Amino acid sequence: MPPARAYGPASCVPGNPTQPTSELFATNNTATIADPADPRLGDRLSQFEIEVDATALTELALPVGSELLDGVFWSSDTGTSTYERFRQFQLACTDYKNLCWVADDLRVRYNQASVLTFEYLPGQDARANGFTVTVPGIDRARFHDALVADPVVRDRLGGGSVTESGNLILVADRADMSLVQDFVIGLGGEWSDSQLRYGDREFVHGTGTTALACEL
Repeated sequence: MPPARAYGPASCVPGNPTQPTSELFATNNTATIADPADPRLGDRLSQFEIEVDATALTELALPVGSELLDGVFWSSDTGTSTYERFRQFQLACTDYKNLCWVADDLRVRYNQASVLTFEYLPGQDARANGFTVTVPGIDRARFHDALVADPVVRDRLGGGSVTESGNLILVADRADMSLVQDFVIGLGGEWSDSQLRYGDREFVHGTGTTALACEL
C-alpha cells in the first residue's frame, strides 16, 4: 500500500482505522542513568502515556497502544552507555507529516534532544530507509554487555530496547542490516525475517534555527 499523503481520517487503513501505521519511541526522562539498579528505571510512565496519547490526538493521530521498554544506549560523544525507561507507542491514521508533528511536540514539551519515529512502509518503497526487528529471549544485561563490547555496532546502532517479556527490539538503518543480523546471531538470538518490518526511520530533532523541524 503506498504511503498516505494526508493525515487524520484520510491516513487510516481502509476498513480498519485502528490498524497501526507507525510507531514512536519517547520518554520524559532527561537524566543520564549509568546504574541499572537506579530506582528511576522503575517508573512505568503511566501518566506520560496518557499525555502522549492526548498529544497524538491533537495532531489527528489515533493512539492504539503502547509498551514499556528498558533501553540501553551508547554515546559516542562521552564514550559511555546509559539506561533509560521509555515507551513504544503505536499510532494509527498517520502519515509522515502528523507523525513528525507529534514527535516534535513531545521533543519540545519534555526537553528531549530527539524523538525516534518509524512509519510503516512496504520494503520496496523508496522511503523505506530503516527496519525494526524483534528478537525473543534477550535480556537487558546481555544486550548491554554485547553492545558495549562491539565498537562498530555501538556506533552504528546506538542502542536498543528490551520488553518486559524479554524481547529485544532494534530499530536500525537499512544499510546496516547485515551488521545487525551478525550482532543478533552473536548474542545467541534467533534472526527471523518474519520479525522484520520496513519503514521510514527518523530522528525528529530541533534545527537550531528558526526553521521548522517538520513540514507543514
